[in-house]
This record gives sequence, C-alpha cells and structure tokens, in this order.
Amino acid sequence: MRMIDLSVIIPVYNVERYLAKCLDSVLADNAFTGQVVCVNDGSTDNSLNILEQYAKNYSNVEIIMQQNAGLSAARNAGIKAAKGEYVCFLDSDDYWEPNVLNGLLEQIERDKLDVLRFKYQNVNEKYEVFNPNKSDPYRNDNHSADVTDGVTFLNTRFGTACYAVMFIVRRELLEGCIFTPGIYFEDTDWTPRMLVKANRVASTDKIVYNYLVREGSITKAVERGKQKKVLDDKMRLIDALQKQASALQKQGKDNAWFGRMIAANVISIIGILSTDFYGERKSYLAQLRERNIYPLQSTVSKARLINFSPRIAVELLHLKNG
Repeated sequence: MRMIDLSVIIPVYNVERYLAKCLDSVLADNAFTGQVVCVNDGSTDNSLNILEQYAKNYSNVEIIMQQNAGLSAARNAGIKAAKGEYVCFLDSDDYWEPNVLNGLLEQIERDKLDVLRFKYQNVNEKYEVFNPNKSDPYRNDNHSADVTDGVTFLNTRFGTACYAVMFIVRRELLEGCIFTPGIYFEDTDWTPRMLVKANRVASTDKIVYNYLVREGSITKAVERGKQKKVLDDKMRLIDALQKQASALQKQGKDNAWFGRMIAANVISIIGILSTDFYGERKSYLAQLRERNIYPLQSTVSKARLINFSPRIAVELLHLKNG
C-alpha cells in the first residue's frame, strides 16, 4: 500500500509550554513522513525559538511568519503552503495519541476517501482525560466506516461537534474553502462547507486527538466584550448556515443538518440573552425573528418552549438563573 503524503498545519501563538509535546506527537509517529507547516501567528513568548530548533532538527518542519491575525488566518496561511495530497489541522497546545496515523492512512487509501473523521478526547493541564461538559460529545454521531457522500454524512452521521482538527481532508477540497477570519466558531462555518464538497467520506471510532482544556482558551472567554462578540458571531453563523442550507435546497439536496445546527445556535443565543444581555433581548429577538428560523428543528424541551414564544423563553430562563 502506498504512503499517503500528509501536510499537518499547526497555528502557533504563545504556547511555549505546550508546543514541544504537540510537535513530538506528530514527528514521533512511525507512519509520518510528511510536511509540518507551523504558522507563527505573531508569538511574543519563546514559541518561535522552539519552532526554529525543531526546524533545525527536522527537515520537514517549515515555519511561516505572520503578524498576529488569529486562528483562521493562520490556518489559511498553512493551507496555502501545504504540499501534501491530504491536509489535517493540529492546534499547538493539543497533541495526537501515539502512532495513530498508520491505521488512518490505510483506511484513506483503501477506501479512496476525500475525508476521514476521527474522535477526540478532552485532557486537562495534567494531561488527564476528563469530560468538562458531563455529556457525550458524540451522542448524535454515527462513526461508521462505511463510505458515503458529504451531504449524506452531514445529515445522517454528524452531530454538532464541528472541529476542523477531527478531519483528514484531501487538499483539493480546500481550494476555495478557507476559514473565515476574525470570527469565533470558524470551525462550524467551515466544516459543512468542506463536507458538502466531498464525494467519499467515512469515520473511524479511534480516539486520535487530545484537546487541552486550559485557562485562557478562546472557548472559555467570559469577559463581557468577548461575550458580546460571541453573541454577534452566533448571529453571523446562523446567516452562514442559512445560506449554505439554501444552496443545498436549490440543488434538490437534503439540508436537515443545517436546521438542527441553526436550532442549537438559537438555543445558545436565548441562553446568553437570559443572563448577560437580558437588557438587549428585544433587539436580538427581533433579529432572530427577521431570519425566519422558526419553528426550530429540534425536539429538546428548550426548543419547544422557544417555538411557543422566544420572549417567554428568555424571561423564564432569566428568572430561573436569578
């Protein structure tokens, strides 16, 4: 079986404490012989020195320099520099399980896949596995190895865990499919756009990726200014999802996943409006109404309440939260 040429794209920003473990998890993999594209996104700590040492010791480690522009811009720079037949993403404070690539690459080659999805697990700063959300992130997922097209994969096998780092993707699919700069939830915007272009998609139930949950992560930002951007970016995400759903509908294709994802984001928005932005609820509720998203395509109790009355849902949640 031939060896698949893989480019691993690693955006790097002020991760001197974690970077070596990340790089070692790739370079020590017995099956890896490809390209490691490290995009230094304006780091101000010792990250660049670490990268330069690895580039000196490993001929397949490449460094791209850019001023700080965020995760999406760094990934896009990595995509532009990638030379491999396939591409995957690895965040610089995360790491792979030991020697995981061989089975993944064999599956890709055997089934001529455009996209392969694998599993992740959360680890804390002691590198202990834990579940911060107390729920199964794959509860709505089907990790069948059977090959299907990307649209069917979205609608019948995919839940809401839209993380770009869970996929190995044929590089050709990324032509014209880059990450939107300057937004939160860039993965949720990118993942369906990538998948609908794919003809052959499958999964493995192997845990490959270790996601480090640490203080200072984007997803843990709680300051009011950042929370306001979270709220506004969720509204923008709904617009993007509606646009993608409409495009599929015009092609006569199923777009059920988009309805479920839009519902999940509306439920999240309603939750935010019931707490930090209760005083601005009328404006945001009006914006949601203008998007013609009701009734939400979800069976959870919060969705049923929102479908009955978004205003009442916000007020009841506000009273519940004190």
